[in-house]
Order: sequence, then structure tokens, then C-alpha cells
Amino acid sequence: MATPITGTIVFNTVGRVQYGFDVYTVNLQNNPPLEDHRITDGVSVNFNAQFVETQSDNDNHSIVFISQRTGSPRIYLTRPGTSPEPLPFVAESFFHDRPVIKNETLYFVSAHEQPDPIGKTLFKSWSAVYSIAVNGGGTIERLTPPGVVDYSPAVSLTGKFIAVASYGSRPWRTLEFHKLDTEIAVFAESDPENRVMVSERGRWPTWSRDSTIFFLRVAEDGWWSIFRVELPHSNLTQPPTPPIRVTPPGLHCFTPAAMHDGKRIAVATRRGGNNNFRHIEIYDLESKTFQRVTESINPSFHHYNPFVSNDSLHLGYHRFRGESTQGDSTIPHLEQVQSRVQNLQLLRLNGAFPTFSPDGDFIAFNHIPFNHESDGIKIIRSNGSKRWTLVEGRTCFANSWSPTEKHVIYTTIGPTFESVTKTVQIARIEFDPIHLTDDREEIPFMLKFLTGDNTGNNAFPSCSPDGKFVVFRSGRSGHKNLYIVDAVDGESNGGIQRLTEGEWIDTMPFWSPKGDLIAFSSNRHERGNNEVFGIYVVKPDGSDLRRIEVGNDGRERLNHVCFSHDGEWLLFTSNFSGVTMEPVGMPNQFQPYGDLYVVRLDGSGLRRLTCNAYENGTPAWHHFGSLVSYNNRGFGFKPKE
Repeated sequence: MATPITGTIVFNTVGRVQYGFDVYTVNLQNNPPLEDHRITDGVSVNFNAQFVETQSDNDNHSIVFISQRTGSPRIYLTRPGTSPEPLPFVAESFFHDRPVIKNETLYFVSAHEQPDPIGKTLFKSWSAVYSIAVNGGGTIERLTPPGVVDYSPAVSLTGKFIAVASYGSRPWRTLEFHKLDTEIAVFAESDPENRVMVSERGRWPTWSRDSTIFFLRVAEDGWWSIFRVELPHSNLTQPPTPPIRVTPPGLHCFTPAAMHDGKRIAVATRRGGNNNFRHIEIYDLESKTFQRVTESINPSFHHYNPFVSNDSLHLGYHRFRGESTQGDSTIPHLEQVQSRVQNLQLLRLNGAFPTFSPDGDFIAFNHIPFNHESDGIKIIRSNGSKRWTLVEGRTCFANSWSPTEKHVIYTTIGPTFESVTKTVQIARIEFDPIHLTDDREEIPFMLKFLTGDNTGNNAFPSCSPDGKFVVFRSGRSGHKNLYIVDAVDGESNGGIQRLTEGEWIDTMPFWSPKGDLIAFSSNRHERGNNEVFGIYVVKPDGSDLRRIEVGNDGRERLNHVCFSHDGEWLLFTSNFSGVTMEPVGMPNQFQPYGDLYVVRLDGSGLRRLTCNAYENGTPAWHHFGSLVSYNNRGFGFKPKE
């Protein structure tokens, strides 16, 4: 039997540095509004808020919102002059979204219920709508029927009805996320099992009173537009009116929030031309005119997901708070993320492609992933307390620290996401660890290319456990396959061995800690389809190549594979769990899926480790597992006794 899942996993979340969001409000009695006011505290990432209705609070500044301050999306409540307080949640829940409080009840999306068994429900989101009393009394209630996926709950003015964007019970179509094919369903809060479909296409519902629902969908002319549907006399037993488009063509309108006066809706727009930013505007349904709100306040920031107060006098949204500069961030180097496995620690890295030093006391990584800039390699202490730079002035990605040499790191130098013929090289970086001191910022180094100048696109090195060889992906034959090269002399003096061959893509190899296997991602079973990748293993001599039998139905995208320290588990990123929240409310995500999973070498024991609305990836796994604090500035590892 395989050993338990233990140790520490460090991974990155794509674009995390750019998501330093806070929630802001403007007073619509000022026309036009001259400034917005931040009502979250600038800690971590804060988004998707709603105003809170309470008898004692009439200032329209109490909100319920989502924050990632614990490393995972959680629900918080903040009132003027108070610190954010977490609202009740189920202990094993590790994702929340779209909270709303009505009549002292909290409604929200969560992914805490695992489809059972997980292997039978791959390519299906775990997202469903739940409710619980705000005071923590009672138990959590699932409002979404078993087997159904729901997003974005909206509660009517009286709290009698709930509308959702529902994906139903069908499996997720893996290329479907920018235009997620949901329907608008409505049910009585007291009878969630009996739901009525009011529009077969629609997203992001919002209520005006108890009889009118506005929602988002793409119109026939291609513009993202807002539609309206009426429920006769607030009665679900009578058929609703056909959906009517209310916003005009010529601009995109997203994520509506209905004003409670029934006359206006707030929307996020994108007008194009010289301004491709999302801005919040108010559309008057009677005069059919727009009032621009945020463009004059912050013209060069995106503004997302508006929400309105009950008196329709205050408007909220979230946006980037703007204090970070290029190449810098207030986000820590490492932050702890809730783990669903007792003896497994999860840390999110402010960067990409982490790799541990042999003793686990340092982590090398690429600070800003995929930005085509020269940012070299960064090294941090594994407690996150200090950062240094290697190879300044070059674009590096995909690193591998030698398991036997603390002074050697292998990396890829050259542009990312390029053709097989583009010159990208594998390099050996040597430096003296004595220079890793607090008074230094840059580390002297020696660089040696292991691949030739005219050998095409070489990337993703992984060093063998004895430190003698490096396996990597190369496009030198016209197709991306795997090769092995001498770790010191390179191919010019040490020669090169071809490991795989074929008209497909073999990529992202990783050497097992025992040296007996190399794991990698490949689309060889779906050649020509660059959206489908599975996991394969092969011996270093090229024999016994086999596929890890997990998720094999032509939709899987399994990448960034690596081994556990005992060689019995494989860690990888996957699209198995579909889309966790509506992508239309997320900023500029080209691939809003990708969570971490583990599986045994025989394909059994599949387990999901993370749940995030954005893409998690490039993980590294070390056997050190006990976190220790470092002067309240980060986390580190305590070696096993």
C-alpha cells in the first residue's frame, strides 16, 4: 500500500500578483461621483461583495465579501470601524463565492461537498448554493439538488425567491468557460427542490423586487448584453415572460446589479476603442441612457461586479487597489493555503516554477511568470523571509535544483510559449551559497548552456537524483519530445540521448526520486489536439513507457507533474473539476481552471488538493512538512527529527 500523503507543496496561482483587489463604494447622490472609498482593509484579495441589511445599520457601508486572507476564498463581514470577521463555514469547506445576506440568512456558493466517488464524476464542478444562519446557529443547508451545479445566487427583495445560473447535471465541456452555457433557474427559498427555468441561456442573475430578473447573456449580434424576464405576480406556477434584451448593441455589458427602484441597473461595461477597461455604469431603463461612474475616477483600472444598496444611493464594486508597482508586490513570497490533507502543507508562491534546494532551506523560482520580461531566477529562504536574484537580465522559466549540489540550478533561458524552432536553451547555473546573506540582493553566478545554439526550443529541465543527467523537452526534430543530456558537460561534450519520439508533444518531464522513472505530460493519445494531455511514465532508458490511467476520455488536461519524495504518488494540475465560479466575473483569465491533484502510480487514490477560481500550477513537493513561523513574516520548514 502506498504511504500517506505528507510533506509540503509549493505552487503558484496564475496572475495572483495582479489581483490585489479591494472593495470600494461611491455615493450616487454626488453626480458625478468624484472619488471612491475603500471599505475593505487592503489585506490580501477582497472581492464579490454585497451590502448587508440590518435594522441597526443604515450607513450602507457594512458588506459581506470574499477574501483570500487565509489562502482560500472565505466569507467575511465588515462594518464601519471594525475589522473583518469570518462568517460561519463548514470546517472542510475550502472555497466560497458570491455571498449575500437576507433576513439573517447567509446564501453562498461553496465547493465543499465532494462528488462521491470522485473518479466517477470527473469533469464536473463541485459548486453548489448553500445557506446558513448568520449567527452560526443551525446547520448548513444545500439548496442545489444533488448532482446539479449552480453558480451566482441572487435573492429577491423579500427573500422569498432565489435565482441561480445553473449548469444543471451534465458534465462540463472542457473548452467552455468564456461563454459558460448556464440557464437561469428560480425557486422558492422555502422549496428549493422545485425550480423553474426562466431562461435557457443566462448568467449572473439579479432581482428587481420579487417579480423581475435581469441577467447576462451574449446577444445574437455578439454583444454581451443584459436581458430581463418577468415572473407574473411573483408566481412560479405561471410561465415567465420571454426574455427581453434591455441594453443596446455597440458595447459589452457584464454582471448586472438591479437598483431596487426598478428603474435602473448597474453594469460593468467595456466600450472598446481607446478604453478597453471594464468600468461601472448605470443604465436607465426608461431613458435608455448610460451614466458613467468609474471612468472619471480611475480611468486605467478595471472595475468588477457592481452591487447596490437597498436605497439605490450607494454603488459598490471591486478593483485593483493599485499600490504595487511593476516587479513588486505587497503579496508575501509565500502564504499558507488551507489543506484538506492532515499531514500535507500547502503554500502559495508569489512566482512560478518553484524548486527546492536539496535540504529544503531555499526555493528557487521565476518571480513574474509568462510576462516575456527579463527577470531571471529568484531565490528565497523557505520561510519566505529573504529574496535574492540570479541571472538578472534574462528570461528564465522552469527550474530544477540539483538534488546533490546546493550550488547548481538548471533552468530554461529564452521566450515562453514559442514554436519548436525558436532558440530556447537549457542552462546550468552555478553560484556559491556563501553569498546568500541578508546584505546582498544579487548573487554572482556562472552560466553554461547544456544545449546547442541551433537546436530549437529546449525547455523544462529536471535533474536526475544522482545529479549526473538532465531530462528536458526539445523541439529539435520538429516535434516536442524528451531528451537526456549530461548535467555537467552538456550535449557538446557529454552527448545526448533521445528518450521519446513521435509526432506529438511530450513535455514537462520530472525525474523520480529513486531514479527509476521519468514522468511527463503528453498528447500522444490525442495527437494534434493541444488541449488534451495525459500523464505518462517511462524508464530513463526509454523502456516500459505507459500511461497513468486517470481521466482518460479525451477531455483531460494534466500538466506540471512531479513525484512525492517516496516516488509513490504523482502530483499534477488538472481540469477535472471544471469551472468553480462564473468566469465572466473574473479578470482576464485565459484558462480559469486548474487545481492540484494527486494519484498513485497505478492510477488509484485520486484526490483533489486545491480549489480555486483561478489556475493553480507549477507545483514542487518536498518531504519537509512542519511549518514554523519566522518573525511573523512568513513560514519555513522544520526538518523531520
